[in-house]
Amino acid sequence: MRTDDTEGDAMTQDVRDDLTDPAFQADPHPAYAQWRREGPVRRVPLGNGAYAWLVTRYEDARRALADPRLSKAARGPAGNGIPDRVRSAVSHHMLSADPPDHTRLRRLVSAAFTARRIEALRPRIERIADDLLDAMAGRDRVDLIDTFAFPLPIQVICELLGVPADDRDEFRAWSNVIVGGAHRQQIPGAMQAMVSYIHKLIATRREHGGDDLLSGLIAVRDNEDRLTEDELSSMVFLLLIAGHETTVNLIGNGTYLLLSQRERWERLRAEPQLLPTAIEEFLRYEGPVETATSRIATEPVEIGGHVIPAGETVLALLLSANRDDERFPDAAELRLDRRQNPHLAFGHGIHYCLGAPLARLEAQIAFTKLLDRVPQLHLDTTPDQLTWRPGLLLRAVQTLPVRLHPH
Repeated sequence: MRTDDTEGDAMTQDVRDDLTDPAFQADPHPAYAQWRREGPVRRVPLGNGAYAWLVTRYEDARRALADPRLSKAARGPAGNGIPDRVRSAVSHHMLSADPPDHTRLRRLVSAAFTARRIEALRPRIERIADDLLDAMAGRDRVDLIDTFAFPLPIQVICELLGVPADDRDEFRAWSNVIVGGAHRQQIPGAMQAMVSYIHKLIATRREHGGDDLLSGLIAVRDNEDRLTEDELSSMVFLLLIAGHETTVNLIGNGTYLLLSQRERWERLRAEPQLLPTAIEEFLRYEGPVETATSRIATEPVEIGGHVIPAGETVLALLLSANRDDERFPDAAELRLDRRQNPHLAFGHGIHYCLGAPLARLEAQIAFTKLLDRVPQLHLDTTPDQLTWRPGLLLRAVQTLPVRLHPH
């Protein structure tokens, strides 16, 4: 085992430029494959003066995601100039907590975010998807992200939380700044605007009530325990961002994978029973989240033969772990019929994504509707012309130009 920083610092030299290079972000998989072979745990600069240890292999990442010595305790969102009251209003959620706080928060939120509530959304999600496709019907070319992949999940999460649909473009702008990583100077303003909106939304729902998830979160209690004001606003913040970002990227990336090699699209049309396994394979092969949110070592932790010193940041690189050929046969191949697929796209352990069932339901409906209603869908660009969202957090095509009908 190596405990010195010399090797870690040396490792940063060959990847320092890659992490921010658009060419790297367009296709990081060759580099990740090399790292899994030659340096599966490496210390890298994040571009903001901070460093983190990237964990690239499946078994190492899976263990790291469940290791209680790697803390998720709330430290507030990244970015300078964010007032303490704004930090507090967005950082007291499950994703930034360790047990016992995490246990309590997850229990309370799960009581409102039930499987029954999610399944009850199916008819409405189908109607939203049909309406979006109806609006596209008279056009020949569209950006599928703008016209379908984004508005579908954002409308669902807005309705689930009781947010007016007219406000969805504001949420998209705020979310892009907060999680995009490309405009750090805009983060404080976006964060403050979103918190102000959430506080007004909570006040309105308290006054008028409703049958939506936000009303359920306001009312939920376990004996005398209930969400505090900061916990409530933080959960709304988390659900609004995580509740649509993952699904937008899942739909966008999955459609890109099907259309970039069109025989995949045709196979799925011919064998629609493969859709559930295909969705899991999209999640594995080009998942919507590139890197799990950061963890801090509370004591020296050995990962992949390296000892991570206490206080250091650890990032499980999900995109790399899910293509580890030590875990997945033919990992570099997209297989629509892959049966054994224990991918890490939704995380692992106590922080496994609470919204995974909703994301899967939305994806199932989205792909079913696309395959049925626009069977001649074609990519209207070449894969090398597509751009991918910057940063290490999300994995997503920024636009997806398509033709709805053949020439």
